Amino acid sequence: MRLVFAGTPEVTLPSLDAIAASSHELVAVVTRPDAPAGRGRRLVRSPAGAWADERGIEVLTPQRPREPEFQERLRELAPDCVPVVAYGALVPPPALAIPRHGWINLHFSLLPAWRGAAPVQHAVLHGDEVTGASVFELEEGMDTGPVYGTLTERIRATDTSGDLLGRLATEGAGLLVAVLDAIEAGTARAHPQPADGVSMAPKITVDDARVRWDDPAFAVDRRIRACTPAPGAWTTLRGERLKLGPVRPVANAAALKPGELLVERTQVLAGTATTPVILGEVRAAGKKPMSASDWARGLRINPGEQLQ
Repeated sequence: MRLVFAGTPEVTLPSLDAIAASSHELVAVVTRPDAPAGRGRRLVRSPAGAWADERGIEVLTPQRPREPEFQERLRELAPDCVPVVAYGALVPPPALAIPRHGWINLHFSLLPAWRGAAPVQHAVLHGDEVTGASVFELEEGMDTGPVYGTLTERIRATDTSGDLLGRLATEGAGLLVAVLDAIEAGTARAHPQPADGVSMAPKITVDDARVRWDDPAFAVDRRIRACTPAPGAWTTLRGERLKLGPVRPVANAAALKPGELLVERTQVLAGTATTPVILGEVRAAGKKPMSASDWARGLRINPGEQLQ
């Protein structure tokens, strides 16, 4: 089939590689406009756009997919289907109607669970044991379209969102191409999503990523892993913000107040509403990441000091 791909971040690259290696013809990539990045705030192409540039494939960067100029160019390209992975913009019905087989979205959850922008983060945050990926037909509603196929993936006890998303992106790329193959062969069948089991996964904000030390240890652990690598879990000490990497709950340790620090010879513990957690990587403002032990030695933590 003749394809135009829509996607933006690095998580799209396994799907782009899989499509490029398939029998389908990729004629263009639609991605979000170049955005400021780094200290110089210079405009940078999205990972999907950069991938296409390297291969001489046309890149379309509409501010919004409803722009008449974008829709006209999409009609000229005449795709049979538009596969989508994390594009990052709502597609209006007139654009959805242009390809004869519609827009087919790879979403990183088992729909109808975790519809929205951050399905992987919410699966980790809420302690799900199993998640997966779904390929469904994009429609006007938020991730509501009929589903062509799914795969499942176990969430490991130490998974960060980055770990889990990396596996789902790789495995989901194969599922996406398999669905495209079935659509071309005329054997694909999409099934409506069930009415039960719907949950929403809005974007995780910086405020959401602040560690709540009065939560139980398991919830502190989940929040930090859910926010790793983005937006990054954080807390404060002495009025300064600290970013935290994953922690490790410990069962047999002295009781500490929520957020209270205990510096031992080889580790640093922080109290929660239940048992303490062992801090992993710590990154102070303007500093490089370091182990919690090195950070604490340099800061000289006073007895009873608490993370907030």
